[in-house]
Amino acid sequence: MSEDHTHVQEFFGARAADWDRKFPEDGPAFATAVAECGLRPGDRVLDAGCGTGRALPALRAAVGPSGTVLGADLTPQMLAAARRAGRGSDGALLLADVARLPLRDGCLDAVFAAGLIAHLPDPGANLRELARVVRPGGGLALFHPIGRAALAARHGRALTPQDMRAEPNLRPLLAGSGWDMTSYADEDARFLVLAARRA
Repeated sequence: MSEDHTHVQEFFGARAADWDRKFPEDGPAFATAVAECGLRPGDRVLDAGCGTGRALPALRAAVGPSGTVLGADLTPQMLAAARRAGRGSDGALLLADVARLPLRDGCLDAVFAAGLIAHLPDPGANLRELARVVRPGGGLALFHPIGRAALAARHGRALTPQDMRAEPNLRPLLAGSGWDMTSYADEDARFLVLAARRA
């Protein structure tokens, strides 16, 4: 396991038990973001870096009982917290690295990723791996329940032009990874980028 992976597991593992209590107001934002993803009944969707599984109920509601919902996370404590919260009933939980997913090429219709991109050790390669498992024309949603400026303020840092999530940086990163950005929203109350898997 790389140093990046170890750091991610240590950081999130130590915070897993209190994660939902620390951000209790985020639930509706997740549901709203999922509603904008264009999922249909029967679709197969992955919550990449699912954490405590806060998106899983909304994803299950979007794809219905005939759909498939997977939640993958690198941190066992986060998956345990998702199970304790009862979210394992909304989707299958996988202890997996999104940089090397145990999934077939093109097996999914969409990927939802909340707060993930900032924690990817090799964003270009990792976004290519997400593209690998999505069918041509399938979707990607990069989400955070608050916008870039609010998140920077929460962490006590300045927002810089080098921020990977800034549109001029993210659009070419996605394009080089097999995705075409279709919408970009960076507002106080949310960050949501939608992209389509290039054919």
